[in-house]
Amino acid sequence: GVWRQTRALLFKNCLIKCRTKKSSVQEVLFPLFFLFWLILMSMMHPHRKYDKVDNTNLGTLDTSMLVNFVIGYTPPTRMAQKIMNKVAFDNFEDGLITEEYLSEEELQEASAFKPSSFVGVVFKDDMSYQLRFPDSVAMSSIYTESR
Repeated sequence: GVWRQTRALLFKNCLIKCRTKKSSVQEVLFPLFFLFWLILMSMMHPHRKYDKVDNTNLGTLDTSMLVNFVIGYTPPTRMAQKIMNKVAFDNFEDGLITEEYLSEEELQEASAFKPSSFVGVVFKDDMSYQLRFPDSVAMSSIYTESR
């Protein structure tokens, strides 16, 4: 039964491989060719190894750049308000200007009328958020497609 069918199927496959030698050779050589090509490409562009960077004190933050800096956030939940107060007053002497908006649409409208120093923060929940920058901010080319 099963052994005879398996043997017949194996014999049939061997006959097909012997009769179609060109495609059989291609099945073996193409993967080897691509493997060689990948190895060659990796040798042409080796991985860069960077030296270890020691911990250094970067000094104090120059707050003169943040004089008219506005941070808008939405939704105005209690946790978001606590986080934004901590950001505004614990890290800066004068405090940053924070504005709360009821919806993400209001935040986008406000960013259109505010100066280029406006940044929006959209809280998804208590532990995650997304930053919204105006279009005038230069974005990295890596993230252009996903944006």
